[in-house]
Amino acid sequence: MIELDRAGRSFKVRGKVVHAVRDLTFTVRPGEFVGYLGPNGAGKSTTIKMLCGILTPTTGTVRVAGLEPSRRRTTLARRIGVVFGQRTTLWWDLPLNDSFELIRHLYKVERSTFRTRLAELTETLDLGSFLRTPVRQLSLGQRMRGDLAAALLHAPDVLVLDEPTIGLDVVSKAGIRDFLLRLNAERGTTVLLTTHDLGDIERLCRRVMLIDHGRLAFDGTLDDLMATAPGQSSLEEVVTRLYTEANESAAQ
Repeated sequence: MIELDRAGRSFKVRGKVVHAVRDLTFTVRPGEFVGYLGPNGAGKSTTIKMLCGILTPTTGTVRVAGLEPSRRRTTLARRIGVVFGQRTTLWWDLPLNDSFELIRHLYKVERSTFRTRLAELTETLDLGSFLRTPVRQLSLGQRMRGDLAAALLHAPDVLVLDEPTIGLDVVSKAGIRDFLLRLNAERGTTVLLTTHDLGDIERLCRRVMLIDHGRLAFDGTLDDLMATAPGQSSLEEVVTRLYTEANESAAQ
């Protein structure tokens, strides 16, 4: 469902070339739920922007759902959903259900199909009590549930999540995690998750990739990741060690 073959993206900053992503190669199969980890500045956001077609790779190839994102961005938009925890895709001054109606028109979802999907999402994400509330008046947890629903109204094959539980309380996090697990298990939606919350990774992901300095530093199961540092007892300790090793390797 997602294929990168030696993909890279570089930028010119003050006359110097900065390599945000280098020789990135990985495949995500249909139905996988994959965690994509890395420290700030590692290349996670650049990768997501290439997957969505916002950025064009300067080297290598990127394909999502069989399409080149930068060349088929409009077509791809109907196959993927994207949620950014730190910014919303909803209309700030409109009630939530009006935002959903606009999204229906943007994605050209038939009204009967839209009603069925919205009813399902309203029930599973518990949206009913604030569908008529302007987005600006929603709590962070309510807004995040609204963003998830908005990303899924057109039934995408791939869901890309960038910090979907950032700033949420324990109850809201648990609700969103449970929803994502059901979505993946029952609908077979392929999910790529970037997060700094390792609780999300432990609860949701069967496979983990770690990127640092634009390069893939690890790709395997959560058990494989823990096995890289036998003396460490927590995922946080293991990931911290891998970040440190990657930094030392990049400095040499």
